[in-house]
Amino acid sequence: MPQHVVKKLAVRLALAALPMLAGGAALAGAQKYEPLSASVKSQLSKAVADSARKEAAFADDPYVKAWLAEMSDRLSRYIPDEEFRMDFLNTVHYEATRAGLDPELVLGLIEVESGFRKYAVSSATAQGFMQVMPFWTDVIGTREHNLFHLRTNLRYGCTILRHYLDIERGDLFRALGRYNGSLGKAEYPNLVHGAWRKRWTYGLTPVGLRPAKTKAVKKGT
Repeated sequence: MPQHVVKKLAVRLALAALPMLAGGAALAGAQKYEPLSASVKSQLSKAVADSARKEAAFADDPYVKAWLAEMSDRLSRYIPDEEFRMDFLNTVHYEATRAGLDPELVLGLIEVESGFRKYAVSSATAQGFMQVMPFWTDVIGTREHNLFHLRTNLRYGCTILRHYLDIERGDLFRALGRYNGSLGKAEYPNLVHGAWRKRWTYGLTPVGLRPAKTKAVKKGT
C-alpha cells in the first residue's frame, strides 16, 4: 500500500465518532492572533517561504492520478474552468501532503470557509480559498505575499492548520476550532467534517470528530 494511503488511514483511525451537523453554506471565521515563540515563528516562516511545486505530490502514482480525475469531476460545479480546476487540485494535494494533512480534509475546509471562491473576503477580513487572516503575512511572511494567490493562500492555510494541530496535539476538533476562531464550539468542526465525509472522500471514509472531554446530555434531564 502506498505510504500516503497508509498515512491517510492513520489520520482517519485516530479520530473518534461524533454525530455530524448538516452543512453546505460557507462559514468563514477568523484565526486569532497569538504570540509565537521565536522557534515556532522561525519554523512557520520557513514553511511559507519554501518554493511551491506545480504538480501534485506523487503525481506519477496511479492512485493520485485517479484521485485528481475523480476530484476534478466533483469540483466542476464549483470551478467550471478545467485548467484552473486541475491547477487548484494539484496545489491542494501538494500543499496538504507537504503539511501532513489529508488533501480531502483541506477540500472540506475550503468548501466551508469560502465555497471555493478565490477572492472571498470575510467580515473579519480573512482572505481567499482558505480564509487566511492578513496578520499572518506580518507574523510569518512578508507583506509582498498576496493571500489571493492560489499557492500562497494554500501554503499559508495548510501551514496554519498544521500549526494548530501541533498545538492541540493532534486533536482535529480543537484545531479546526482554532482555525475558524471558534474554539470549543462544535458547529464549524462538524461542518468541515460533514463536507469532507459527504463530498470529498475518495477511498476510505473518515470517521467522526471528538471534542475533548465533553459530557453527553440526556433528554429529559
